[in-house]
Amino acid sequence: MTAYAHTHPDYPKDPSHWQPLEAHLRNVAELAAEFARPFGGEEWARVAGLWHDLGKYSDAFQKKLFDANGMESHLETIPGKVVHSEAGGHLAQLNGWRGIDRALCWLIMGHHTGLTDYEPHDSGARALSLKMRHPEKAEPLLDRIPDSIRQQPQPSAPKPLLDGADVAFFIRMLFSCLVDADFLDTERFMNREKSGLRTAPYPEMNVLLKAFNKHMDGLCSSAPDTEVNRVRASVLAQCRSAAESQPNVFSLTVPTGGGKTLASMAFALRHAVKHGKRRIIYVIPYTSIIEQTASVFRSIPGFEQAVLEHHTNVADSGESRESVRSRLAAENWDAPVIVTTSVQFFESLYACRTSRCRKLHNMANSVTVFDEAQCLPPECLRPIVFAIRELRRHYGTTAVLCTATQPVLEKTDSFDFKFREGFDRVVPIIDYPDRLAEQLKRVEVKTLADLAPLTPFEISSRIAAITRPVLCIVNSKRGARAIAEALSAETTLHLSTNMCAEHRLIVIAEIRRRLERHPNAKLHVISTSLVEAGVDLDFPIVFRALAGLDSIAQAAGRCNREGRLPTAGETFVFAPERQPAYVRQPVSLGREFLRADRMGDIFKPETFCRYFRLRFFQLGSSALDSHGIRPLLSGNMDFAFRTAANRFRMIDDDWQRSLIVPFGEAQALLDRMATREWEARMLLRALQRYAVSVPLKTHERLLSEGYAREWKTMPGLYVLDDKALYSDKYGFTHPDEINGYEPETVIA
Repeated sequence: MTAYAHTHPDYPKDPSHWQPLEAHLRNVAELAAEFARPFGGEEWARVAGLWHDLGKYSDAFQKKLFDANGMESHLETIPGKVVHSEAGGHLAQLNGWRGIDRALCWLIMGHHTGLTDYEPHDSGARALSLKMRHPEKAEPLLDRIPDSIRQQPQPSAPKPLLDGADVAFFIRMLFSCLVDADFLDTERFMNREKSGLRTAPYPEMNVLLKAFNKHMDGLCSSAPDTEVNRVRASVLAQCRSAAESQPNVFSLTVPTGGGKTLASMAFALRHAVKHGKRRIIYVIPYTSIIEQTASVFRSIPGFEQAVLEHHTNVADSGESRESVRSRLAAENWDAPVIVTTSVQFFESLYACRTSRCRKLHNMANSVTVFDEAQCLPPECLRPIVFAIRELRRHYGTTAVLCTATQPVLEKTDSFDFKFREGFDRVVPIIDYPDRLAEQLKRVEVKTLADLAPLTPFEISSRIAAITRPVLCIVNSKRGARAIAEALSAETTLHLSTNMCAEHRLIVIAEIRRRLERHPNAKLHVISTSLVEAGVDLDFPIVFRALAGLDSIAQAAGRCNREGRLPTAGETFVFAPERQPAYVRQPVSLGREFLRADRMGDIFKPETFCRYFRLRFFQLGSSALDSHGIRPLLSGNMDFAFRTAANRFRMIDDDWQRSLIVPFGEAQALLDRMATREWEARMLLRALQRYAVSVPLKTHERLLSEGYAREWKTMPGLYVLDDKALYSDKYGFTHPDEINGYEPETVIA
């Protein structure tokens, strides 16, 4: 009797149209091997593909297929749950492939439920060691499995492991190859129309390079002959030249306003064509920068359909063929240019679930640009840098650390500070970054009141006296609102993450409109640090609350950005009377570097080197992996994949919950969700643009007092009903602020 993998959705009662199991196993094996070939893991991936569904040869599974379609199978009924995902791992154990058997068990036994811990840990999932018990369970199946599938030669040691690659990382990359291949072959059989959208060709990398060069030639020829544009042209030329270099970890250290976004794309495209890289991935810390960067790339003729923007706030504009195709590509990053968040990139690398792991193999053999690299969170720095290093050493990835304030990420093994996960070498793209910093210096940094604490009223009074546009950046949402409320409503705009993403984008667009139309008119923009990295705003005067040196430099990058002022712009650093706890250590260092005798050198790259060395040294080695990720994934094949995935968080959201707020199209999307449940996934993505995060205690109070509720058709989705708690000026407002006072529990 023929064994089947899947019934056909159009012919559920006709087995002649069903997918034979052997065909599925061979398809997955070859596709997984193809995915793993760029990093030398094809033999292991092929065996995993051939054996991943061996449990489907059982009578119990075959009967399940027939019973599900109301068909008589004449097979014996077997009580209990049918588990088909363990037999292949048990076969590897029976073959006695020491080491390989455990790796295959992880891949095969987790291809539906995800990678798990080897021993019971704090993840709550069933451990691999328990699943691996009783390999004799596979013996009754041996006679039913074709010899050509069952009798496989032992895979040889793959090149990455021979070269010293991390075993746990290698297993995750193989897991990505297997689960993506399994999903794609199943989709190809079950839904050919949907699968066909994936096969439509994207532009080749050399075609994109030609289109980009033509676009840049046009921009450069029409740009006015200014000092800033001459510097940008020099940066572009150096990026193009460095692209010819052998793959490595590169740094692109360019002051704000130096044109590093397009220059880094020039490097990435030329390097990809020169060295046969498959795709370019931009990893960016904030969604506001992602949307801006993706828009810049899509504006290049020929790039319109080549750029995939993947983050929680992306929304599809209807069910067009291209929007469906983009959503499919986001599942496994099968596109030439990916623009994504740091959260999406690194949390996927440490994920255990099949849906998030599918994209990992497409990170191999790429050029990956880490924009605003100074924003990598120190508490996750060891596992983050380790992952980038593994991708570079063993998976053909060229990494570019792109920022105006370059952190120090080389390997250190001194007796008092160890950072063994660091890079062996970082190759600078810019020849003389200190000289470049001097050429692009357009700002004078000054301190207010010798950094004595100032109240919100004192700060707002200084700002109110200025008749030109002013940007003021502070370290807390509470501080931003306090200063904004003390200023004239007509001339003041406010920005913070108490406003949903769509709201912030509208305000940023309004800021740009006012600056463009009335560049010398009175305008006061009070914001948290969300405008600091990558948001293209240009003010003659900037106020910055005391923070780390990198934050101060990023804020100064919004001052006289285009160099249009006849004299230098002014950035004033002040010390607010209240500061959040999380900035105390960088604030202390920032104060030290703002001493009068050091003020002239604060924007030089060598200054940032000293700053970051001191910052990481003061934090200590253990603080750079505060969740203890690396120990969970090292050792003698006893990895805790699921626990590591649960612990690794770029943003600690355990104390926060999301709310959909009454702004813009949020209510219309919710109404559609109530009547068109089949659209739920797409609508949820669109609704993320209208979400804010609030503290857990505040969230519980809003629910208990009727200000918010759980959405009726979507458990876990919470909606703020009271429109009085969301204003067009400040976004979310705590109920106690509406009632006239501000308790300590209000968002900091």
